[in-house]
Amino acid sequence: MKKFFQEFKSFAIKGNLIDIAVGVIIGAAFNNVVNVLVKKILMPPLSLLTEGVNLHEKKYVLRQATEVSAEVAIGYGELVEVLIDFVIVAFTIFVVVKGFNRFKTKAQDPKNKNVETPREIELLSNLEKLMQEQNELLKKK
Repeated sequence: MKKFFQEFKSFAIKGNLIDIAVGVIIGAAFNNVVNVLVKKILMPPLSLLTEGVNLHEKKYVLRQATEVSAEVAIGYGELVEVLIDFVIVAFTIFVVVKGFNRFKTKAQDPKNKNVETPREIELLSNLEKLMQEQNELLKKK
């Protein structure tokens, strides 16, 4: 049991737990941004293209409502709306991650003089050069 708590302490102290918490918080904030983007920016022009058709209200009625029973219907319009939201969210996340990866690649390139290379990457690059030189010397022998 003591080993379990030591592992948990090691996990929490190393920053993994904090990284996860920060990711969740940023994800929630990003979700709000994407929701506004979808509902207030992208959906109004789409509704103009569909001549004001509200997808949320589209349904296939299986049984009409009566005085005794409620209406039974399949709400396919809401599913279509959620799928459109999903595609927009997925595309937005793709574009953001692609942009971050591009900047990350530039930052990790020791030959790129426009971005300051982190010290660890610079050291690894120097080690790689030394190993290549050493391999060339060993091949000559």
